[in-house]
Amino acid sequence: MAYSEKARNHYTNELTSIRGAGLFKEERHIKSPQSSRIKVEYPPGQPSKEVINLCANNYLGLSSHPEVVAAAHRGLDSHGYGMSSVRFICGTQDIHNQLEKKLSEFLETEDTVLFPSCMEANAGLFEVVLDKDDAMIADRLVHASIVDGMRLCKAQLYNYKHLNMAHLEEKLQETQGCRFRMIITDGVFSMDGDIAPLDKICGLADKYDAMVTVDDSHSTGFVGDRGKGTHEYCGVLGRIDAITTTLGKALGGAAGGCVSGRKEIVELCRQRARPYLFSNTVPPVVIAASIRVIDLISRSTERRNKLEKNTKYFREKMTQAGFDIRPGVHAIVPVMLYNAKLAQDVSRDLYEEGVYAIGFFFPVVPQGQARIRVQISADHEREHLDKAIAAFAKVGAKYNILGKKKDEIIAAYGT
Repeated sequence: MAYSEKARNHYTNELTSIRGAGLFKEERHIKSPQSSRIKVEYPPGQPSKEVINLCANNYLGLSSHPEVVAAAHRGLDSHGYGMSSVRFICGTQDIHNQLEKKLSEFLETEDTVLFPSCMEANAGLFEVVLDKDDAMIADRLVHASIVDGMRLCKAQLYNYKHLNMAHLEEKLQETQGCRFRMIITDGVFSMDGDIAPLDKICGLADKYDAMVTVDDSHSTGFVGDRGKGTHEYCGVLGRIDAITTTLGKALGGAAGGCVSGRKEIVELCRQRARPYLFSNTVPPVVIAASIRVIDLISRSTERRNKLEKNTKYFREKMTQAGFDIRPGVHAIVPVMLYNAKLAQDVSRDLYEEGVYAIGFFFPVVPQGQARIRVQISADHEREHLDKAIAAFAKVGAKYNILGKKKDEIIAAYGT
């Protein structure tokens, strides 16, 4: 049946409704490599403008690092552009195996298998290791890709209140009749930057004979003394059964993900995970660059240490300026505004001040939890942070939100 006028009108009305609610998400055109300063064309068709970038997952500043770029060029020359196949047919090269070995060594796990993205790793993991006789017990705020992966699995699904260990224990007690139980959590939650208490989670897992899976996408490379992730930060190296993570954030920012952990779980993913079996292999150019990234962060924690200092400085100065910021230590710094239109207006005005920071609102975050999610990078220099803080202060004064808390902002702007 042809695309009907009825369908066209329905979808047009849906888009109009999204715009009318102030929830329409606009994309900016970036006309430079990813960095602490980028050239952005916004609105489309306007001359590009150089701005300080505060909203990339480029935590370690490696997305355009010269050694990473050079490694990508070498990989392109030596191993070609693409594999044109999946891994088990003719899509595995020596460098894919090399990167998997390096990731296992870095994360201190038994084995690793690459996926085209962490979203596909999460989509493939659960259904190959759990079935209808098992239970998945997930934090209520796990990433959307985990939610999608759990939907594909026949295991019984339970959830526990965010970071609430007493409620998790209740669910573990409730599911003791199941064959296997798997506790599922983000290591760092992407909207608030809060860190899962993996030491307590592993303690409960030991007590109730459960497995633990962690999505560490916003942690791998820079959380923990050596940047290994939340399992290092929480002192549970070797106790996590499956880690899913990405090459697309701190580890160079291109693409690719993995499942890393118990060798039997990893091998089952190689044998049965549908996104692994039916998606083209991660391109050689990405693999070559990622190998270099692992080498860089394994030999020195300099960038991780700088990121930690930058984050502490920005959090302290923004708090002093009077912004309502979610407490924490992570490089994700949520500047809470609560109202979707206010978040968009603040973002627009920051751009005019030379700062690129995007408003987040429903459905990306719950209704009434709109914010500017700032992400700090090791690529930021103190001058970048100072200029950004000054811009935030100027825009915050314009909207009279400095020194105001949640109830006062909501009273002025609604949710």
